Amino acid sequence: MPETFITLSEIALKNNCPVCFNNEGLRLTFKQKIIETSFYKNATTNVSNTLSCNKCESTIYPVQWTEDIERVFDYHKKLNTPEKVLNYKNPFWITLAFIIITAIAIGVYFGLKN
Repeated sequence: MPETFITLSEIALKNNCPVCFNNEGLRLTFKQKIIETSFYKNATTNVSNTLSCNKCESTIYPVQWTEDIERVFDYHKKLNTPEKVLNYKNPFWITLAFIIITAIAIGVYFGLKN
């Protein structure tokens, strides 16, 4: 069961980087987890986030965040609600059709037998 992540949004922040103090390199990324099986593809409510700086090429962990970064993060977190996606694949529909046809055939067989 492969798990993948899709990018919900990628935001360039104007806050200062806590590592290199540059105010043009921060990038906040929100990603949503997708579970895919042979029967369906489902987007979970699990949303992960990453804050990184393009100038010093470092990942900024929540321990290093300033109050300004936390405020901006909270604002963007409210905007990025997880998408609800549930797609059934062809094997699911074939299995469902087989079960329904089998149930109808059994019902008809026992109906005609009596």
